[in-house]
Amino acid sequence: MPLENDTGSDASVAPKGSARGAPTTQPLTNGIGLLEFLNVLLKRSRIVVGLPLIAAVLVAFSSFLIPATFTATTTFVPEVRSQGRLPAGLTGLAGQFGVSLGADATQSPRFYAEVAKSREILERVLLSRYRDPRRAETSSDSTELIRILRINGRNWADSVHNAVKTLDHLVSARVSSQTNVVRLSVDARYPTLAADVANRFVAYLNDFNAQSRQSQARERRKFVEQRLTDGERELRTAEEDLRVFYERNRSWQQSPQLVFEEGRLRRQVDIRQELYLTLRREYETARIEEVNDTPVITVIDRAIPPEERSRPRRRLLVVLAFLFGGMVGVFWAVTGEFFDRAKKGNEDDYREFSARLGGIVHRIVGPFGLRRK
Repeated sequence: MPLENDTGSDASVAPKGSARGAPTTQPLTNGIGLLEFLNVLLKRSRIVVGLPLIAAVLVAFSSFLIPATFTATTTFVPEVRSQGRLPAGLTGLAGQFGVSLGADATQSPRFYAEVAKSREILERVLLSRYRDPRRAETSSDSTELIRILRINGRNWADSVHNAVKTLDHLVSARVSSQTNVVRLSVDARYPTLAADVANRFVAYLNDFNAQSRQSQARERRKFVEQRLTDGERELRTAEEDLRVFYERNRSWQQSPQLVFEEGRLRRQVDIRQELYLTLRREYETARIEEVNDTPVITVIDRAIPPEERSRPRRRLLVVLAFLFGGMVGVFWAVTGEFFDRAKKGNEDDYREFSARLGGIVHRIVGPFGLRRK
């Protein structure tokens, strides 16, 4: 009887359909605990450790094949002339939100940032000559930037078009809304070339600004000069009318009608005289502004050849590759353990899953694979 009770007790504890003393395998259907998760990582340590190491080594090796890029930066602030009489506090508050009050839009820092990347400036920079960094430092030979960048096309116009697009991606301009400082950066494969190109951008911006200001002052001076000529002619006409009135009416004080006429003619003379004096002052101001050679762009920091490259950042790339490889390795290890347990726990479902997955892969890859003859 005790032997029969022991046998019955063992039969009730053992899983159905399994032999006594055989280890039981359960698939990962109820989640995975921390200790079990660590066991899976240790069991598949080759994948968990090897995959991130391989990814880091491959990325580190590939980074040496990428040409180094150097970034030179110059900062400047354009002169902004106020066109209105707004309070300084209101103007400063609006400037913090990137809104320019009381200033001409063509004089705002954002305008210069856009002009720096205009096609006219880009083409002028591309067709300028620079010291070729590919040759010896003692060499004084200069070459156009479009040839240094080695950009070709079907013809010269197509080459310039392609070079403009390339240079547009190499140049960036950022504006500080609080200080109105423009920060212009240029990327190049050579440090000296990056600095020379950045400084050339500022020089051409200054030329463009000076020519634009001078042309505006010239047009203003021509307009005021024409109005001054018309005002002088109208003043002389009004004075002549008053002189003729006095000559024809020597006793005009005795007649109310003549007194009224004399007052009207004198008012015309006063109005024309005041207008003429105002135009005369504006004309002198326009002449001064036309020949004004005050710098309109103040360079804060000239671009200098950078000592360190900006790209590629090898350390950052290696760290990111290691972390990404580690995540893929952990996912691979957990997924592999899940399928191994599923295969041992329920072979029928695993065979059905494999068959369906193989059919899907065959339908996707089949049209692009090699067909047997």
